[in-house]
Amino acid sequence: MNFDLLISDLNSTARQGSDALLVLLQDGYKPDGAAKDELSALVAQALKAGDIQTQTGKLLALYKPAQARAGRVLLAGIGAGTPRQVRQAVTAALGALRSGAPALKKLTICFAAAPLAGSLRAAVLATADASYVYTTTKSKAEARGLARVTLAVPKGAPTSKDEAQAEFQKAAATVVGVELAKEWANRPANHATPTQLGAAALALAKLPRVSCQVLGPKEVAKLRMGAFMAVAQGSEEPLRFIVLNYKGAAPSEAPTVLVGKGITFDTGGISIKPAGEMDEMKFDMGGAASVLGAFRALAELQPAINVVGLIPSCENMPDGRAVKPGDVVTSMSGQTIEILNTDAEGRLILCDALSYAERFKPAAVVDMATLTGACVIALGAVRSGLFSTSNELAERLLAAGEAAQDLAWRMPLDDEYAEGLKSNFADVANIAGRAAGAVTAAKFLQRFTEKFPWAHLDIAGTAWKGGAAKGATGRPVGLLLEFLLAQARTSQVRPRKTTAAKR
Repeated sequence: MNFDLLISDLNSTARQGSDALLVLLQDGYKPDGAAKDELSALVAQALKAGDIQTQTGKLLALYKPAQARAGRVLLAGIGAGTPRQVRQAVTAALGALRSGAPALKKLTICFAAAPLAGSLRAAVLATADASYVYTTTKSKAEARGLARVTLAVPKGAPTSKDEAQAEFQKAAATVVGVELAKEWANRPANHATPTQLGAAALALAKLPRVSCQVLGPKEVAKLRMGAFMAVAQGSEEPLRFIVLNYKGAAPSEAPTVLVGKGITFDTGGISIKPAGEMDEMKFDMGGAASVLGAFRALAELQPAINVVGLIPSCENMPDGRAVKPGDVVTSMSGQTIEILNTDAEGRLILCDALSYAERFKPAAVVDMATLTGACVIALGAVRSGLFSTSNELAERLLAAGEAAQDLAWRMPLDDEYAEGLKSNFADVANIAGRAAGAVTAAKFLQRFTEKFPWAHLDIAGTAWKGGAAKGATGRPVGLLLEFLLAQARTSQVRPRKTTAAKR
């Protein structure tokens, strides 16, 4: 799908040919008194008559009005025009437009008044999300019909032309990254093995400033990643340890390291999961998918920053060689771990990746993992759980989540939570009791992060949706990209020539 940005008033935008024109109306909107075009007059009449209100999600459909070169015109209220309200309104409007005929291929979205900061991006992301279609393993799937979307914003405060252009480029790059993350998370486990995930990472190395190395079982054994290897030993699929590098700054600049959990299918191992909804455990590599998506977006924008991506990837299976409850393994750090529950495997592969991250002398390390059902109970599907040993790092991640509308919530890391991880037979156990399960999982990971500022995002509730809307969300790619771009000066962001997001 292609996105274009147009700096234009409503009258000029209405003359652009498209299958549909979506006009976003903000509270208090009044057409410019100098505007004498017929569409502005029509909007003013509809507002005055009460046929359209500016409350978020209110819609008024017009069929082939003479005032616009579009088959359908849809007026939509966006309330105060915040990013959240724009996202809700565009989602509702796309649902209404998709239900019509003929199929929607070319769409123009026009802000009747200058959008607030972040609202243009919200419109782009909502449009992409509402029109996304997964097709890879369907024999007769209808591909996404919407091919081109033009975003039109008028000149003037509060958003300048340059600001609108920068926000648009960021939004288009985010879409590319989010949709790559969705693609790999949505694929069934037999179409997204660790080997195939490694191949996807190697494909990213064809992009500017990105390089990749994929390590196999022999290389991982040499690194003494005993915790990672223990999880993988029950599967016929060989493990892969993926190392991505994005080099946008001087080699002397310390990188930010992103670590993504890459369990391509999680049966729970010997501590096997219930059968109900076990198919959703293909999404257990959502953290890995978000690292791939973040690197894809970085290649689009090419900011002046260094980033390393680490993905430990394997399956967690229950065959005769599988690790058993009570087994003790030695991690890369040298710490021994008693595996009391083989379904607490994500922290085992992550701990070795965190130890590996030390070699980069990172400015910060952020790991993403669909780690605990306890985090779903605590925060649901709205916010990801954020744990951090650094107040500054936590604040930057929280701010990035707010700006990207990819929300997180900080959780505690009090030392007392680690009491349940004590073991009589090893340095640490891989689980504690049921209480505060998301926190004790983070406390386990914290043991391997003493040499750098660290944050952990538990995305078990936000990486995918279940039920009728089952599918990956692409989170937290938006948060990660916003966080990384904030570390590079705006003047150093070097966008590629294209302003279109293509899928």
